[in-house]
Amino acid sequence: MDEFQSLGAGLAIGLGAVGPGIGIGLLAAKAMEAIGRNPDAAGLVQQNMILAIAFTEAIAIYALVMAIIIKFV
Repeated sequence: MDEFQSLGAGLAIGLGAVGPGIGIGLLAAKAMEAIGRNPDAAGLVQQNMILAIAFTEAIAIYALVMAIIIKFV
């Protein structure tokens, strides 16, 4: 049973990190594109990008918590 818990925890964090990883990459790419098109708005774009990345990263943290719960409970 323990090997299935390890497999479940690995899948939880592995699959749970794919989405946020792709999301953060897309956010950063679009933010750099926006700054390149309008350098005067760099401060506002950067502020919104950092906020969105924080929310996206929270999803990966939830996946990590679930993996720990699966592994040790």
